Amino acid sequence: MLGELKALTQLEFSLTSDRPQPGMLRPRGRTERIRTAVLAATRAELQAHGYAELTVERVADAAGVAKSTVYRRWRDTTGLLTELLRELVRTDLPLPDSGSIETDLRELALGISRFYADPVQRSLFLGVIAAAVHDPRAADALREFYAARNSQAAESVQRAVKRGELPADTDPVEVIRALGAPFYYRMLVTHEPVNDAVAEKAAAAALAAVRAGAHRTR
Repeated sequence: MLGELKALTQLEFSLTSDRPQPGMLRPRGRTERIRTAVLAATRAELQAHGYAELTVERVADAAGVAKSTVYRRWRDTTGLLTELLRELVRTDLPLPDSGSIETDLRELALGISRFYADPVQRSLFLGVIAAAVHDPRAADALREFYAARNSQAAESVQRAVKRGELPADTDPVEVIRALGAPFYYRMLVTHEPVNDAVAEKAAAAALAAVRAGAHRTR
C-alpha cells in the first residue's frame, strides 16, 4: 500500500512539476523578454557606435543580461545582426499603388534611399554584408531578406504589366534588382552617399531599361 502511494505521489509530481506555479513566470515569457531587450540593445549600439564597435559585451551590458546569455543564444555579433535582419523580413513593405509605374518606381527608390539614410539600418546592412563574406549565417540571412523584399516590391511591377504599361514578359524581380543596384554600388564600392537625387536617377534608369526591352523573362 505504501509502495503504491509513493508511486502515485511521484507520478503526480512528474505531471505537475513542469507547470508554472501561481505567481511564477513561464520560461518562454522570460526568454522572449531577454530576446527583445538584447535586440533593442543591439539597435541602440548600432546607432550610437556603428557596426565597427559593436561587441557582445556592450550589448549584454546595455540589455542588462549576462554575457554568457548572449553568447549562448547568438554566439557573436554576427548572430545578433542576422536576427535583426530576419526581424525586418517579418515586417510588411509599404507598396505604392498610384496607377503609374513611373510614379511607383520613383516612390520605391525614395523608400530605399530613406531606409539606408537611417544610421541603424545602414550599419546593420553593412555589418551583415561584411560578415557574409566568411559566415554562412549572414549570407543566408541576406539572401532571405532580399528575396522577400524583391518579391514584395515586384508586385508594383506586376500591376503595371496588368495595366499594359510594360511588356507582358517583363521580369518584375529583375526590374526591382535594377532599381536597387545603384544604391548598393554607392554604399559598398564607391562609398558615396545615397540620397533622393540618386533615387530619382535610379528610378528613371530602371524605367528606361524595362521600356527598352531589358529585364524580360526570355
